[in-house]
Amino acid sequence: MSRRVILTAYLVFLMLPIYWLINMSFKDNTEITNTMSLFPLHPTLKNYGEIFTNVTWYRGFQFSLTYVVLNTLISLAVALPAAYAFSRYRFLGDKHLFFWLLTNRMAPPAVFALPFFNLYSAVGLFDTSWAVALAHCIFNVPLAVWILEGFMSGVPREIDETAYLDGYSFPRFFVRIFIPLIANGIGVAAFFCFMFSWVELLFSRTLTNNQSISSIMTRTVSAAGIDWGLLAAAGVLTLIPGALVIWFVRDYIAKGFALGRV
Repeated sequence: MSRRVILTAYLVFLMLPIYWLINMSFKDNTEITNTMSLFPLHPTLKNYGEIFTNVTWYRGFQFSLTYVVLNTLISLAVALPAAYAFSRYRFLGDKHLFFWLLTNRMAPPAVFALPFFNLYSAVGLFDTSWAVALAHCIFNVPLAVWILEGFMSGVPREIDETAYLDGYSFPRFFVRIFIPLIANGIGVAAFFCFMFSWVELLFSRTLTNNQSISSIMTRTVSAAGIDWGLLAAAGVLTLIPGALVIWFVRDYIAKGFALGRV
């Protein structure tokens, strides 16, 4: 009984901010700032209507989803062969190179913001979805390599050798045999790449003219103050892509935790 009470209290504690965000999204600013209620006293869809009818808002969602999906695909495409090399081969400086990859994930984004800005301005990539997608690779590729290397190391090397003896070429073996064996790891890596790219703010603001949804959300401040209801509605909508990704990869994430690879 006590365990159920503790679990229930924990879930309520986790869900309370999300509920409060949804609650605020159906209120106007006057009700948000002047009263405190568990339910909207005068529910309104004005905040959502503003987002769905304002071209700036829905283009921001479209732009953000574009570079996030691009980044996830690029990160996985680069990380898969790199993780295979780290898991199957030993070469001079392999551990140092692996550690260097992880240090890129530890570095603050501000360190790379100005170099990326100058580079993309010079080559004409500034203010494009490719600019943000490629910039996020500096953090997501090391993370994906680290996750995938753990899953690949759990696959016996004998499978590789058996496939070669059966006449499989490496591309055929890798796509038809090896990738299905690490599908859980790919799902986990895709989830984390998507999440980190979706919530990142500094690069999306520095490398574009505030086109991403996270940048647009910071512009709800006006002379009248912060539009809390509009900001809450945008926050609710930004939760939906992440929730959908979690839903589709939930089994992979659960197996990844069970295997101790996450």
